[in-house]
Amino acid sequence: MPLPSLAAVNHLALAAEAAPQLSFDLVHMWHSMGPFAKGIAGVLAIMSVYSLGVMGERLVTYARAASDSRAFALRLPGMLKEGKYADAVSLSRRLGRGHVSRVLGLAIEEYERGVRLNAAGRRPGAGEFDVVAAVNRAVDRSSQRTVADLRRGLGALATIGSTAPFVGLLGTVAGIITAFQAMAATGSGGLGSVSAGIAEALVTTAFGLLVAIPAVMMFNYLTNRVEDMTVDINDSANELVDYFLKETQGAGE
Repeated sequence: MPLPSLAAVNHLALAAEAAPQLSFDLVHMWHSMGPFAKGIAGVLAIMSVYSLGVMGERLVTYARAASDSRAFALRLPGMLKEGKYADAVSLSRRLGRGHVSRVLGLAIEEYERGVRLNAAGRRPGAGEFDVVAAVNRAVDRSSQRTVADLRRGLGALATIGSTAPFVGLLGTVAGIITAFQAMAATGSGGLGSVSAGIAEALVTTAFGLLVAIPAVMMFNYLTNRVEDMTVDINDSANELVDYFLKETQGAGE
């Protein structure tokens, strides 16, 4: 195989020096992106800020709910044994950020009201108010509202996690189309031109993945936290209803 001549080597070197140097840093890519791709990047930035805000707000809310519920659960048994139902209701209102205190506070308030109605209406021929059934209905109502409040924002987080990659892919497709249109208009081609255009277009896909991955991970984590708190609500409510049932049966005997 014949070796290239010195003149050919010099010609290739001069051509390489004359060729434009491609830059793949983010600043250069941002300035090279078209208006549509920049708009997609702006949408992804808004989605990222919103998802981070939801994550932070939910983490703080769940931490406060766990703290207030723990404090309420520690003081409630003593109040129930002493019959201080009004104090328990007041405590639940002071610790209203807790998921357990919100549900049990309404249940205790309903029980106290039912017992008071039965004591005031005991006369021949008058039926008694079913206190335990009223407590169960109060628990169902408050549990549904509390769980709905705990899930607030998780739907938006799931939407961002599932749609952000597709939003980034839309920007990538638009960027690749723009790159090929520019190549067709100028008549330039080659690996350098194609790779530069594709690299600039893929920035939006990478940005979309950066937005989606934390959103999906935090959505799964926060959903598990809500499920754990739902179990706490159900267990605590069942224990309280059993306690009230024993109290009503003991009073009837």
